[in-house]
Amino acid sequence: MGLFNRKKEEPSQPNREIAERGRDYAIAKRHGDRRAMNKIVRQMENDGLASADWDSFKAGQSEYDDIPSIPKTRRNRRR
Repeated sequence: MGLFNRKKEEPSQPNREIAERGRDYAIAKRHGDRRAMNKIVRQMENDGLASADWDSFKAGQSEYDDIPSIPKTRRNRRR
C-alpha cells in the first residue's frame, strides 16, 4: 500500500441469516432465556462457521442491543 493508493477495502456485508440468529440471541439474552441462548450458540458451533460469520452474528446482536429497552412501570403504585 502506497501513500496514494486508490484501492479501498470495502467492509464485508453481514450474512443476513447469521445476523438474524444474532438478533434472536440478543432477544433471548434480554429476556433471560438461557435455554434459547445455548441452543443458538450450539447451532452456530455445529455449523462450523468462519470468523466472518461470527462477525455477522455479533453485528445482528449489536443491532438489537442498540434499541433501548422499555422501562417497566412500578407495580406497587396506587392510584
